[in-house]
Amino acid sequence: MTEKRRIQRVAVIGSGIMGSGIACHFANVGVEVLLLDIVPRELKEKEKAAGLSLKDKRVRNRLVNDALAAAIKSKPAPLYHKNFAARITTGNLEDDLAKVTDADWIIEVVVERLDIKQQVFEQIEKYRKPGTLITSNTSGIPIQFMSEGRSEDFQQHFCGTHFFNPPRYLKLFEIIPGPKTKPEILEFLNGYGEQFLGKTSVLAKDTPAFIGNRIGIYGIQSLFHLVQDMGLTIEEVDKLTGPVIGRPKSATFRTVDVVGLDTLVHVANGLYKNCPDDEEHELFQIPAFINTMMENNWLGSKTGQGFYKKIKGENGRSEILSLDLQTLEYRGKKRASFPTLEMTKSIDNVIDRFAVLVGGKDKAGEFYRKNFGAMFAYVSNRIPEISEEVYKIDDAMKAGFGWEHGPFQIWDAVGLKKGVELAEAAGKSVAPWVTDMIAQGQTSFYTVEQGASYCYDLNNGQQVKIPGQDAFIILDNIRESQAVFKNSGVVVEDLGDGILNVEFRSKMNSIGGDVLAGLNKAIDLAEKSYDGLVIGNQGANFSVGANIGMIFMMAVEQEYDELNMAIKYFQDTVMRLRYSAIPTVVAPHGMTLGGGCEMTLHADRVVAAAESYIGLVEFGVGVIPGGGGSKEMALRASDGFMKNDVELNRLQEYFLTIGMAKVSTSAYEAFDLDILKPGKDLVVVNKDRQIATAKSVARQMADMGYTQPVKRKDVKVLGKQALGMFLVGTDSMEAAHYISEHDRKIANKLAYVMAGGDLSEPSLVSEQYLLDLEREAFLSLCGERKTLERLQHMLQKGKPLRN
Repeated sequence: MTEKRRIQRVAVIGSGIMGSGIACHFANVGVEVLLLDIVPRELKEKEKAAGLSLKDKRVRNRLVNDALAAAIKSKPAPLYHKNFAARITTGNLEDDLAKVTDADWIIEVVVERLDIKQQVFEQIEKYRKPGTLITSNTSGIPIQFMSEGRSEDFQQHFCGTHFFNPPRYLKLFEIIPGPKTKPEILEFLNGYGEQFLGKTSVLAKDTPAFIGNRIGIYGIQSLFHLVQDMGLTIEEVDKLTGPVIGRPKSATFRTVDVVGLDTLVHVANGLYKNCPDDEEHELFQIPAFINTMMENNWLGSKTGQGFYKKIKGENGRSEILSLDLQTLEYRGKKRASFPTLEMTKSIDNVIDRFAVLVGGKDKAGEFYRKNFGAMFAYVSNRIPEISEEVYKIDDAMKAGFGWEHGPFQIWDAVGLKKGVELAEAAGKSVAPWVTDMIAQGQTSFYTVEQGASYCYDLNNGQQVKIPGQDAFIILDNIRESQAVFKNSGVVVEDLGDGILNVEFRSKMNSIGGDVLAGLNKAIDLAEKSYDGLVIGNQGANFSVGANIGMIFMMAVEQEYDELNMAIKYFQDTVMRLRYSAIPTVVAPHGMTLGGGCEMTLHADRVVAAAESYIGLVEFGVGVIPGGGGSKEMALRASDGFMKNDVELNRLQEYFLTIGMAKVSTSAYEAFDLDILKPGKDLVVVNKDRQIATAKSVARQMADMGYTQPVKRKDVKVLGKQALGMFLVGTDSMEAAHYISEHDRKIANKLAYVMAGGDLSEPSLVSEQYLLDLEREAFLSLCGERKTLERLQHMLQKGKPLRN
């Protein structure tokens, strides 16, 4: 039997932004990390003043300690939880390099110079034990040169492992074999990256910039030239290349500002130098306006200005200026709008927009035809140069650049033949294999059969099942074939093995009447004919909460009876989740706010993605949690009361969780807020595995003999004792101008619910008693003018109003 390789200790050599980020992500997944860097060559003034010498450990480890401290403080945070920093030990390359002998994996992340990397590897080999993984995080230096002169064992266990920055958030993990890398090493890294690091592992060839940066930098350079040819502004390009086509909000120019123009220029220059045979070779030449920006040190966020510049306006408010690419002077931002984009506003699924966008009759339509046509030709001509497989290019762009769809998926969306026409109209030629594919009668790069994704394979001219799907359930692939119920808000799918899934399909997965009706129908179906129920989806976010538009309209029309019924329906639904005859598992990810959090609080078990941002945020729209959230926090506080405990203090923690609208910045932080329960709820690092894991948890609970829970009537509330404390606190906060008068009113309503009303002494009450108090408080706040203002502001501006 083959020996099982396990990763318990990792050594990271180099503590720069990437090295520290990689160290933090390994700490995130429970690995012990040794982070090493060079010894400073001279003392700082404050070290001299303190009487320290270059032999002092604090001085010798100063570079690595400062780098790690800066990383941990940075935003967005590189750690899932601040306590995970304890898993990282620091040291220096002179005193501590021998410690790499205990590592299972050594990762080099030093400066991008081949001679320095080779020197580091020579030193490492003195202490590395045979069989230890050794990889480089280079983004541009050929892997084949790095291990020259090293032992056979070193070379067999050596390859490139290219993380994208920031390592916690960007999923792409490129694996680049060296000339002698053993196949089993590549196979191990591929599986480890996917399962343990939560990455999209992509096996790349040892070509310049590998896959992600080769295509990504081409795309940006292509835009730099196109923007000049078409006379577009940077606001227009960012509008055209942002969320409307499934790209990050930072789109193109804002992304370059964040990454750093110098970083982009470095990679582009490398491609210009190292890809002389690329048909788009001249495109990698840096345009004149970029060279001017480099000379002016306008590198983006790191230098305070790039394509955008933040200044203080006359009124003292921050103002964002934009760079005019014609004059290279900063000016006020201009609003960008195009009729073609207006036509896509009613199309919720991004993939369905592309056919409309390339058909646009305005400048936007022209832009998309030229941009996509050029991209289609370029990616087709990179196969088999940078990859043998179509899907690897799409995976790399989605995971490394945050694209919702890769270029070949977009090509499928506009039509295979139409894509060829766009390329030709843009003056480009697609690769011969594409025309061969069309001649064979193929109509798309991808197909779905029996819930699995297939992709066209050049080598045999057929659709081949994409490997590695067995650990995943892809809802897009089973939505039609396995649906047992659907309405405008949900699709209920049969996941197999007796487990159903409820997938929200509303706008931003908000929870309204149709979603609640679908949830109740799913529970009915599961109790009658199935063994368990999962509530999960694969949208950008699990749920942004209740449909506040519906609440606002009812409140404005003063339809309080209907609003009362709607709130009760929500409460009854979450209580059914808790007290149904079958196990219920909720699978939150991304934003899980308000009502989405309340769903999570009432499941039997939670299988959360590590990147879950969970919280009760109703204060921001002028109400308290009304779907069981206020009740549940009072219940969880009660369950935490211990003998001789200061119960008021414990209750106050839960009160502040709601009152301060606390949102966890990862699933691990949700344990601190008692939204997730240790020993009961699970965290998965790879979101792609989440639905499959939730299904297996539901199945396991059913197999262990699930018993329908008994409704709780033993919730301890503290009555006037707690209420008095809360009221004094809110009065003081208003008097000190920490909160507004309306904030105090909302907080007092919450206090009344969580104290269990004005009972004269601590008492045991039922959940229903607290739900009734919660609903009454929610309704009364909906009658307040300032609450209506907050609801309206959130609907119009998408952010909370403090009035």
